[in-house]
Amino acid sequence: MAVTGKETKKGTKGQKQIYEDNKKTLEFYSYMGGGATVLYLVYTVSFWFYSTTISWGLLFSLVFASSVYIGCWFFLKLMARPSFTETGHLVDGGIDLNMESGMAEHSKDIIIYTAFVQITSMLWSYLWLLWLLVPGRAIYLLWVNFLGPWFFAAPPEGDQKEKRKEKRKFLRH
Repeated sequence: MAVTGKETKKGTKGQKQIYEDNKKTLEFYSYMGGGATVLYLVYTVSFWFYSTTISWGLLFSLVFASSVYIGCWFFLKLMARPSFTETGHLVDGGIDLNMESGMAEHSKDIIIYTAFVQITSMLWSYLWLLWLLVPGRAIYLLWVNFLGPWFFAAPPEGDQKEKRKEKRKFLRH
């Protein structure tokens, strides 16, 4: 097996770069959630304002989407909390929100998916039912990563002395 080029190690980010990237990421996802909510509000007000009744479903979906955005955004902000010295120097930039396959990735996916469902639900309000795929995905990940391996794990092997003892007991009967 011939190596065609020099293999290099993937560069690591410094704390200052992680801090700056986290600020940009938080800003982007706040704009995404806010933009989808404003678009949904403009739609709701323009099409339902002159109606005699505003559907409770529209109001509930607006509150639901806003609470999902706020919850996920605060979770991301909590993960990315930097720490500074007393003089104001950066000590730790927080957890890298742009790291692949982490909890931040799932939270960002929920924000993206909620924005998608919120905008497409302006076409047909039953598209809010697509949001039920999020708990389904959570249950799937819980099963694949934690519950399934725990339920179907092989029993721990005993020491050699216990095995010989059980073998002799088996042969006697």
